[in-house]
This record gives sequence, structure tokens and C-alpha cells, in this order.
Amino acid sequence: MSSTLFRTKNVEQSILDTEEPEHALKKSLSALDLTVFGVGVIIGTGIFVLTGTVAKNDAGPSVALSFVVSGVVCALAALCYAEFASTVPVAGSAYTFSYASLGELPAWIIGWDLVLEFALGTAVVAVGWSGYIASLLENAGWQVPEAIGTRGGADGFGFDIFAAALVLVLTAILVVGMKLSARVTSVVVAIKVTVVLVVIIAGIFFINSDNYSPFIPESKPQEAGRSLDSPLIQLMFGWAPADFGVMGIFTAASVVFFAYIGFDVVATAAEETKNPQRDMPRGILGSLIICTTLYVAVSIVVTGMQHYSELSVDAPLADAFKAVGHPWFAGFISFGAAVGLTTVCMILLLGQTRVFFAMSRDGLLPRFFSRVHPRFRTPHRPTILLGVIIAIVAGFTPLEELAALVNIGTLFAFVLVAISVIILRRTRPDLPRAFRTPWVPVLPIVSVLASLWLMLNLPAETWVRFAIWMAIGVVVYFLYGRSHSRLGRHEETTIDEVKGQPRGQGG
Repeated sequence: MSSTLFRTKNVEQSILDTEEPEHALKKSLSALDLTVFGVGVIIGTGIFVLTGTVAKNDAGPSVALSFVVSGVVCALAALCYAEFASTVPVAGSAYTFSYASLGELPAWIIGWDLVLEFALGTAVVAVGWSGYIASLLENAGWQVPEAIGTRGGADGFGFDIFAAALVLVLTAILVVGMKLSARVTSVVVAIKVTVVLVVIIAGIFFINSDNYSPFIPESKPQEAGRSLDSPLIQLMFGWAPADFGVMGIFTAASVVFFAYIGFDVVATAAEETKNPQRDMPRGILGSLIICTTLYVAVSIVVTGMQHYSELSVDAPLADAFKAVGHPWFAGFISFGAAVGLTTVCMILLLGQTRVFFAMSRDGLLPRFFSRVHPRFRTPHRPTILLGVIIAIVAGFTPLEELAALVNIGTLFAFVLVAISVIILRRTRPDLPRAFRTPWVPVLPIVSVLASLWLMLNLPAETWVRFAIWMAIGVVVYFLYGRSHSRLGRHEETTIDEVKGQPRGQGG
């Protein structure tokens, strides 16, 4: 039984599976498209919301360093992702990589984890987008009824129609085709980056150096509000990292890590890339470098414009300009935020459908979902199914408390990918690698330790919820995935043929 749980899928077979006509995706993406996708999904919640939250509650002006810490952790993982994505250019990202190195059960676990990460991330971003749209409409004099614009109507019940509508529209775009998705993303990313650059350039003229004092607060800036009341690191070592100035940077880094969620989505599009061996590393690393630079610049400007203790936790960029006497920027920034969150939502949805598609093609989920559209060559069935489910979730469910699950899910994927690089280097040194992660095994080990460190800074409740979701996934695997695995059925057929008795020809 142990051998079946950890059976690995041959890399060459994984690539051959992508060439089957009924499962083949259209190759239409370039390095520029991948970079745009990466920038499109990374720039969003981090810049427009989290900057104020973590500066006010954890790190003060040193939140810029928190973005650097999170960026370094992502960069370590990105180097591992780049090697795998160029070596195994197959949809599924960390799921596919784990199947080729760690085995079927670990691959299922990481796939199940990614389904949660991308689905929850999509819904959370859709809700944030809805809030900006409602704000823009109210600024224009149109009051949105609580029953359809929020979940907090007079009777305590409501349906966020804007969030649900966004998910459904993006679902339709993804069904039509990746190239259309890339074009839409390119336009939206151009608008979003322009807004961010305007904020940086204009904000420089309103920086007050006194606001940087203290740059690293010696104690937690604000005890009220969002907090990490029970980080596991406190339970394990007996001290709360948020109570120390320097450690507050790391606590904040575990939160702003959400701002980087999605760069790994680029790897899920490997199968739809024209030249994945060359373009995947460029797209992954390029988008990460661009976004980290913008994050650091924005956080430095905003905390210089307004003292960290006075920053807004809902709209820090817009309110910072209000504080310096330029309220007209608020509408401009809200528009940029709404536009930016659109691409984040779409690319997270894209990543989830590709992971679901890859698991279905391998038989671990019903193969009904592995058929591509005859005209558009996209996995339309899982895209429609997941789009509808996420639209309902985004419409009805308050997800703020669950957002940390997205962080822990991504960090868990980072750990497995880094381990997989080490294992595949030993088991398949003959594989052609267009990009090689430097300093193996040292760099992947550092990546594992860095990811685990940020995971320890998350609330204990997040670990409990994550464990429950993983337990459900293990049950589903043993009830369905293990017995329907395409790899397992192939092995059984091979064994029967070796015995001289083709499967189904007697007892």
C-alpha cells in the first residue's frame, strides 16, 4: 500500500499527456504575457489595503522591510518554481511537480491545498473589489442597497451581487480563451501600474521625514484591531514576536505575504506557454522583482506622508492623500484599486481551474472535467463549475477571518516545491533543465525554513482550519482518487500484461 501511495508519475509521461487531443490546451502565451499575469495577480490587496493594516498594527514604517522579507521568501521559492516549470511544463504547478518527485498522495495533498488557496483567494479579492465599486458609486451619489451590496443588511442577511457578478464575468472570459484573458489582463495591468506609479511619484512631494520616527517601533504600535493573538511561535517559545521591534517586522511579513499570493499562478500556465523552458523563469522572476520594488516604494511613501499610527486600515493610499489636502486622489486611487483587483481575481481563478484540470486528467478527480472545449481549447467544465461555486461563496460568505488560510496554503506549497527540487535532482539528474535553481540543496533548504518561519507566525486557529481541510482531502483521496488514479490503473494493466493475462480476460 505504501508503494501505491508514493508512486510517482514519470515526467516524460506527464508531458505526453498534454499532447492528447481531447486534453491538449492551446499554447498562446509569451514571456511578456506571463510577466503581465504575474504583475496582474500580485499587485492588488497588498498595496491597496495591507500596507496600512500592518504598519498600524505591527511594524510601523518598517513595513517596507516586511515586504522585503516576504519578497525574499517568495524569491527563494520562485527559483525552485522556475526550475520545475521549465523542466515539467505541465498545468498544475506545485501539484504536478510533487507528483513527479514526492508521489501521488503528497501530490493530492498539495493539489487539494491549492484548490483551497486559489478558491478562497478569488472570493476574498472579489469581496474587496465589490467594496471599492460600492465606494465609487457612493462618491458618484448612488447609494447601493445593503441587501445586494453587502452581507450586513438590516435583517443580517444579504448577497454581494457585485462580487458574484465579477466572478461570473471573469469565468466567461477564461472559458473563451487564454489569449483574450492575456489581452484583458495587459490593459488592466497597465492601468493599475500607472495608478501605483502616480501614487509613488506624487507622494514623494508630501513626505514628512518626522513620520519615519520611530522607523522600527519598540513595541506593538496598536494593541487594538487586527492582531495575531495566538501565533504558534509564542506557544512554542514563550514570547510574542509582535512585542519586539525587529520581530514585529517578521510578524508583519507573515501578514503582507498575502500581497504576494499568486506569483506561483504563473507556473500553472506552463502548458499554455509557447516556449516554457525559456519563458517560465522569465515570467516568474520578472513579475516578482517588479512587484517587490513597487511594494517597497509605496510603503515608504505612504508611511512618510502620514504617521503610521494614523493610517487607514481600509484605504491607506487614498486617506494618506486626504491627510495632505488632496482628497481628489481618493477617487483616482479607488478606481485603480478596483481595476487592479479585477486581474487578481481572474488570475487566481485561472490558477485554480488549471490545478483542478490537471488532477482530473490524472484521474484523481472525475475525468469529465479534463475535456477541453473543442473550439477555445480551454478547460471549460471545471472553469464553469468552480466559477459558479466561488461566485456563490463570494456572494454569501464573510471571508475576512479565513484569509490567513490562503497564506498558510501557499507557504505549504512552497515547502513541498523546494523539497521536490532536491528529490528530483537526485532521482532524475538526466532531465534537461533549461533553468537550474542555484546552490542546491542549500537554497531549497533555506526556502523551506523561511516558509516554515512565516507559517509559525500565523494564528494557531489558522493551523487548525488548515488541518481540517487537509483531513477532508485525505478522506476524499482514499474514497475516490486512489482507486481512480490513471497512473494506478496503468500500473495494474501493465502487471496483468506481464503475467500474460490482459485485464478483464478472466479470473
